[in-house]
Amino acid sequence: MRWWDIEPVLALEAELFPEDAWSEGMFWSELAHARGPRATRHYVVAEDPSDGRLVGYAGLAAAGGLGDVQTIAVSRDQWGTGLGARLLTDLLKEATAFECEEVLLEVRVDNTRAQKLYERFGFEPIGFRRGYYQPGNVDALVMRLIVQGTGTEI
Repeated sequence: MRWWDIEPVLALEAELFPEDAWSEGMFWSELAHARGPRATRHYVVAEDPSDGRLVGYAGLAAAGGLGDVQTIAVSRDQWGTGLGARLLTDLLKEATAFECEEVLLEVRVDNTRAQKLYERFGFEPIGFRRGYYQPGNVDALVMRLIVQGTGTEI
């Protein structure tokens, strides 16, 4: 993801997450940590090859052997195409490059589609964060994937 992707990312963010969409400033802050030798973030976008429209994006934060999936979003017209899996695969490859031993994520408890994707990749539930998604006061399921030291390959 580059600065010129922020506007279409914000449009997709608002469409998919109307109650708890990230702000423009949040994306700018994340991108500030995604370049250079001390980068601790990795963000990627996906475009529709037929028209160049942005149809997905994903981000990972990494520090001290721990990765955290910050966001994954796929436009509704791309659901079921495998794009979410490709974005997650990209993040997990970067987690390996960042030498993460485990990767965490939060997912809305009512987002079973995403939960099933994460389970297919080996993520396991480890707890809840009550009222994590605001203002809707929706709980988050916390999931973890052990990456290194257990024989798990990404």
